[in-house]
Amino acid sequence: MPSKPIIYAMIPARIGSTRLKMKNLALINGKPLIYYAIQAAKESGVFDKIIINSDHKVFSEIADRYNVGFYLRSKKLGSSTTKSDDVVADFMREHPQADIVTWVNPTSPLQPGSEVSQIINYFLFKKLDSLITVETKQVHTICDGKPVNYAQNEIFSQTQDLTPVNPFVYSVMMWRTSCFLKDFVKNGHAMICGKFDVYPVSKMTALIIKTVEDLKMVNLIIRMNYENLAEEKITYDELIKFI
Repeated sequence: MPSKPIIYAMIPARIGSTRLKMKNLALINGKPLIYYAIQAAKESGVFDKIIINSDHKVFSEIADRYNVGFYLRSKKLGSSTTKSDDVVADFMREHPQADIVTWVNPTSPLQPGSEVSQIINYFLFKKLDSLITVETKQVHTICDGKPVNYAQNEIFSQTQDLTPVNPFVYSVMMWRTSCFLKDFVKNGHAMICGKFDVYPVSKMTALIIKTVEDLKMVNLIIRMNYENLAEEKITYDELIKFI
């Protein structure tokens, strides 16, 4: 019987984000953005280790505060031009004990631990080598000025009849270390390697923090206790009684 793989959660925390300055330290309902990724990783119950991967030692204080590991990567892996492949390969080489490395992204603070657990279980069940989370949308989509899932010379399709599109969310990305490093050495990139698949996440998880507006919106959602949204009942205008 094969042994259980060792799975590490790697939570990236670059200090020099450009669109939203020092976003991982920006507060949402009194907690830094990165806290929500740490909490989701803990609540998932699937990781052997949870490690913040940063180019600045200030995040070692965050790691101590929330009782997780810390890895200080080279400054050259913290620039705006740094490729994710290089960050992952560096982490894997410094943590060779991990059979699987999972990138748990702070940019999706509404992702619950239960969903993280489902993603990891899907990865293992499907015997995948790489996975990236996506959002499923049934909308008319254009890329480079050309229709993707509809025809311009036909009757305008109803959205429920469209082929869904799957934009990447990146809330969780994961790889088997052996497959990733093999492809990285061979090709210089490996984010999609070996047997690859995607996993569709919830609408809340797909709310990604990239801008100040994103941060403000998610802050309001969390302050309103979004977990109770499922309990909310839909009500209608009184005119419904005439229908």
